[in-house]
Amino acid sequence: MKSNIVEIDREETPSLDRKTALGQALRQRILSMELAPGSTLDEVALAEEFGLSRPPVRELMRQMAAEGYIELEANRAARVASMNYDSLRSYFLAAPLIYVATTKLAAAQATQADVDLLKRIQERFRAAVEGTTVDERVLENDQFHLAIGKMARNAYLLPSLCRLLIDHARLGKTFYQPSNERMEAELAIAVQQHEDIIDAIQRRDVETAGEVVLAHVNLARRNMAAYVAPEGVNVPFEF
Repeated sequence: MKSNIVEIDREETPSLDRKTALGQALRQRILSMELAPGSTLDEVALAEEFGLSRPPVRELMRQMAAEGYIELEANRAARVASMNYDSLRSYFLAAPLIYVATTKLAAAQATQADVDLLKRIQERFRAAVEGTTVDERVLENDQFHLAIGKMARNAYLLPSLCRLLIDHARLGKTFYQPSNERMEAELAIAVQQHEDIIDAIQRRDVETAGEVVLAHVNLARRNMAAYVAPEGVNVPFEF
């Protein structure tokens, strides 16, 4: 698995580049659950790790709060965005609406360059599924849907999709079980659904694109539900 730590030459790298590196590292640590939901962020430690002063770190925190990665409150340390009953319920209610809307818009106006990019991301996702690194599966899946969101070219939908993808990545990190045979079979279905979405977008088949991505969302929801509420175990004795 790739290290989340970004090596930096503190003498030669401009402050802007160090700030960018910190942002990339924080986003990856949050999505991979290395930083747990609700955990506090130590601005001093982060500033020292990346060779930055406090003001650019605080500026980055405000930016990441706007993106949905962290939460800021007056007189409290920055925290990783929480995940609780209310946020998960909101996720499950909003996900079908936003994924379908962005995918249908993408099918209506994607260029060939957009489709080619999506195919390259899909190749990486397929390779990640065939491998054993859960982080890569989760992150490449989110890159796939983010690319579709950008193809939709809608300034209102894209921020909502980006917020959904943060929690989708964190949920995926939790429920993907590489040794689970059922999960492996459904990952194969997910790979094919990606292919079908690409095909529909390339053919500008708006309705099919929406139908396939809805099935894709429902597949993920069933997997998450199965993880949260697994089948009961057989009790080998009577009460």
